Amino acid sequence: MAEFVTLETSADHPGVGTILLSRPPMNALNRQVQAELAAAAREATVRDDIKAVVVYGGPKVLAAGADIKEMNDLSYTEMKKVAGALQANLGAVANIPKPTVAAITGYALGGGLEVALSADRRIAGDNVKLGLPEILLGVIPGGGGTQRLARLIGPAKAKDLIFTGRFVDAEEALAIGLVDEVVAPDDVYSAALKWAGQFTRSASVAIAAAKAAIDQGIETDLATGLKIEEQQFTALFTTEDRTIGMASFVENGPGKAEFVGR
Repeated sequence: MAEFVTLETSADHPGVGTILLSRPPMNALNRQVQAELAAAAREATVRDDIKAVVVYGGPKVLAAGADIKEMNDLSYTEMKKVAGALQANLGAVANIPKPTVAAITGYALGGGLEVALSADRRIAGDNVKLGLPEILLGVIPGGGGTQRLARLIGPAKAKDLIFTGRFVDAEEALAIGLVDEVVAPDDVYSAALKWAGQFTRSASVAIAAAKAAIDQGIETDLATGLKIEEQQFTALFTTEDRTIGMASFVENGPGKAEFVGR
């Protein structure tokens, strides 16, 4: 049984799984939490009853960063052994081939923001503080922050945030594209569930293909990206969902297909 990170579902929101971080008071991301986060992401990937995923840290905070006390005494040699796992575990949500959304309350700093960056969408409360303050500790983000932030908001804005280590509020985060939606703090989780709930009856194999085409294509040149799209597109013609979807469109028009996820 995981101690700090769980994957939960409820009858009120069928098809949506919540990866819940719960290590009071600030959900500090020590190695155990990181490993449990990765395990929850793997479970969400393989469970057929889960069609979309919310990442949530509770009503007060998503996560206020890595556990610095745990890192403080590590030597270069010791950190070199665990840095790859740190990066992989904090970015594990990115590997879920389903729609994912981070529900951000309170603070998402350092590793906490890196977890949020690994989701497809970010919904934040209007009182949040976001940032990558690692530079103030004499290091840089090591859980994917330098790469995912620059790809999301552009290198110049990413350099400003990372070089200064400053926090941004909800208004600025929305303006620069760091978050996609801002709501009242008490509405963050429900807004995330609502967004994720759109996909519980969708063609899940096609969504996985779309996500792979976008995520892989953005890492390369246009010609290679188009080839990735072609491969993902044509592969869907082997699926039951493609047969169901097109037959339903011909017979009944758009939006009425009942997909089976195969």
